[in-house]
Amino acid sequence: MKKLRFGILSTANIGRKDWKAIFHSGNSIVTAVASRDLGRSRKFIQECQAETPFENPPEAFGSYDGLLASKNVDAIYIPLPTGLRKEWVVRAAESAKHVLCEKPCAASAAGLEEMISACRKNHVQFMDGVMFMHNRRLDQVCAVLNDGTSVGQVKRITSQFSFACSEEFFRADIRVDDALEPHGCLGDLGWYCIRFALWTVNWQMPRRVEGRILSRAGKKPPGVPVEFSAELFFDGGVSSGFYCSFLTAFRQWADISGAKGYLRVPDFVGPVVGNETAFEVNNRSVPSDHSADRPSTAQETNMIRNFANQVFSGKLNEEWPMWALKTQQVQDACFQSALADSESCL
Repeated sequence: MKKLRFGILSTANIGRKDWKAIFHSGNSIVTAVASRDLGRSRKFIQECQAETPFENPPEAFGSYDGLLASKNVDAIYIPLPTGLRKEWVVRAAESAKHVLCEKPCAASAAGLEEMISACRKNHVQFMDGVMFMHNRRLDQVCAVLNDGTSVGQVKRITSQFSFACSEEFFRADIRVDDALEPHGCLGDLGWYCIRFALWTVNWQMPRRVEGRILSRAGKKPPGVPVEFSAELFFDGGVSSGFYCSFLTAFRQWADISGAKGYLRVPDFVGPVVGNETAFEVNNRSVPSDHSADRPSTAQETNMIRNFANQVFSGKLNEEWPMWALKTQQVQDACFQSALADSESCL
């Protein structure tokens, strides 16, 4: 069976989860890992192979350029910090490598447009790594929203994604470094809330947004947002509010309220391992058709499988870049509104 050959550009911890997803996908393999330190890439491969071994260990590179030049790589997974992504997405595209990019994709929508344009120009696929978009549960949620009776006309979408971070996180993590992750918790966590709202309204863009930075922290003043809230206002009287934070206990819920009822997903970002990915409709629990603890059907595995199948089709999926760009545009508008302490129109 033909398999898509992935190179992982960085040894960031999130890459370990995607390594496993690639392994369980059935249509992809990891053939290369790059770090700016050869020893680090070798260590990463050794540790991942010990837990989830590919038949042929991936090749270690001590530079990103070396991996991009490899003829044994078809696609690049890029979990580099946001502030560094644009350069390497563009260079990957120019090297004829398909791109799976971590989120938030770019420091700005203008930067993301350059990245997407480079991929389109070189006829390579671009997709952001939002795993919940590939959870089969979304098909069931969509069916409920479209049945016309369970929820009815959507009026309000709310969500929260948060986790309380340690003192060490605020001292050393890149997510509080404004040069690497300028949007802080808004980019790291709010991206998911924005994506869920846009998905719910079928990618309609809000006409205006109001963002608020509730708390800042970081390696240097004034710091990045570590607690953020926003309101999105859509045509048709639909509104959405979200809260994201590095200061608040772990929560990842989303709620859709309509004229006839409501739908609530208690774990919309990442299903709780060991439990079915159920959701609630008007006090009734709706179990999903698969369990989150099956690696072969996990949402991250589906993401890799879908990406590889799209590449093998020989056609570019134009929806995936659109999803990323719209999410980025709304995120940017929320951030600019917060900086200006006023509303922002899109």
